[in-house]
Amino acid sequence: MEDSAFSRETLCCSVCLDPMKDPVTIPCGHNYCKRCINNHWDEEERKKLYSCPKCRQTFPLRPHLVKNTMLAELVEEMKKIMKDAPPEHCYAGAEDVACDFCTGRKLKAVKSCLQCLVSLCEQHLQPHYNTPALKKHQLVNPSKSFQESICSHHSEAKRIFCRTDQQCICYLCSLDEHRGHDTVSAAAERAEKQKQLEPNHQRIKQKIQDKEKDVKLLLKEIQAINLAADKAVGDNEKIFSELIHLMENKSSDIKQQIRNQQKTEVSRAKEILQQLEQEITELKRSETELQQLSQTEDHTQFLNVLPFLSEPSDSAEVFVPKHRTPQYFEDVTKTVSGVKDKLQSILRDEWQRALFTVTNVDVLLSQSEPKTRDEFLQFAQQITLDPNTVNMKLVLSEGDRKATYQSKKQTYPKHPERFMNRSQVLSREALTGRHYWEVEWSGFGAYIGVAYKNISRVGWNSEFGSNDESWVLWCTDYSYECIHEGFCTSLSGPPCSRIGVYLDHKAGILSFYTISDTMTLLRRVQTTFSQPLCAGFRAYYFLGFGSSVEFIDLK
Repeated sequence: MEDSAFSRETLCCSVCLDPMKDPVTIPCGHNYCKRCINNHWDEEERKKLYSCPKCRQTFPLRPHLVKNTMLAELVEEMKKIMKDAPPEHCYAGAEDVACDFCTGRKLKAVKSCLQCLVSLCEQHLQPHYNTPALKKHQLVNPSKSFQESICSHHSEAKRIFCRTDQQCICYLCSLDEHRGHDTVSAAAERAEKQKQLEPNHQRIKQKIQDKEKDVKLLLKEIQAINLAADKAVGDNEKIFSELIHLMENKSSDIKQQIRNQQKTEVSRAKEILQQLEQEITELKRSETELQQLSQTEDHTQFLNVLPFLSEPSDSAEVFVPKHRTPQYFEDVTKTVSGVKDKLQSILRDEWQRALFTVTNVDVLLSQSEPKTRDEFLQFAQQITLDPNTVNMKLVLSEGDRKATYQSKKQTYPKHPERFMNRSQVLSREALTGRHYWEVEWSGFGAYIGVAYKNISRVGWNSEFGSNDESWVLWCTDYSYECIHEGFCTSLSGPPCSRIGVYLDHKAGILSFYTISDTMTLLRRVQTTFSQPLCAGFRAYYFLGFGSSVEFIDLK
């Protein structure tokens, strides 16, 4: 086959790369299609120098071309061989099972014979169809694992199954090392196992059908979500465009009002200014006449002219503000600024609610609750405590994952989110969706729970469990209590210092568990959460000892 490959390459024109047509030989000994070499030399005609495309040897005169008869015959023979050769896809590749009878380049096997213990291509398989003795042989689809069906010790087919050792063996093995074992034919064992597989097969088929239904439902949900999201985006863009247009109109209105008032007041001021300028002119004229009369030396003239001098006319007194800083439109700016502050306040309060309604969309709301600890751990959440909320009687440690009560008041910078009257702290993370975490507490007792981030930071109403913004489990060595809105519910459960908390925010589920060798449910709360939640601790001091609470690393 390698010689054939070499021949095909040799009989191909190095210009067009196809089998040569009308092969000719040029003086250097290389061969080309007659048309190919003529086209090559036509291009070189203007240089009057002709070359071989392969070896680059040049000829001063254009060589006379003579047909290579032998080469032409070889090309025709090669075409016949190539026509009769199997298509390229019939040859075995790296991933295929090759025919054991083929020599050179092997064809793909189409069957394997369990009696002959070989794999055969279509051509070499024909005797199994035509020879009566071979027609009885069992043929199977070829597989790379076919050799595993042959005993490596006796080179016999493994047609027997040893139930004692749970493996396939050949007939000679059953007489030797497997003598006395419980053996049956591989076919009988296959039939038995096939019966056992049938229920599993039906269960798998049912699961496939169920999953396919789920896929269809989810595809519909995805389509519905996309349509709803596109509509919501369009509606919100319209609303915000209207809001922006409204603000622009209001801005234009107040701008126009300011300009109109500016024009009116400036016009009034200019009228008064003109009146004042006229009065000044008259007064200056009177002053000039008096000054000239005062300078005359003729007493008689002075006395005669004085009565005829015009007295300045009395005009209405014009009020002109004096000694004050003009603040004509500052009140307008203050009023508009107040409107801006009110809008910002409304947006700040309502914006979180709007964002929460977006994140509250959940396709998988109907998922069932976890049943085992392993299932709970799938929702394990890494949580840290927020130093800006920690009360001054608590000290954070372990990477802000542990809070410990200290009788000595700590020095923390002022912050509006810090708890002032209760030794409490909230997590940094705002929790929506499904989450699970575990807590280890020590000391006389501790409060473990969740709260809205906007829970009060001062007064008795800031205490976890005393309001409708928090849910808390109070743990001591001898009792448990669940507290919400000031109502306490006593719980029974084994004493335990490790508590598991499961939150399904969308479903409104909050559960508390004791964690030891088993998980024991203490309390399951079913409600509706209107905001994201934060995990929270409260530690305290009793009989000279301060308690501590710490998140356990579940990763």
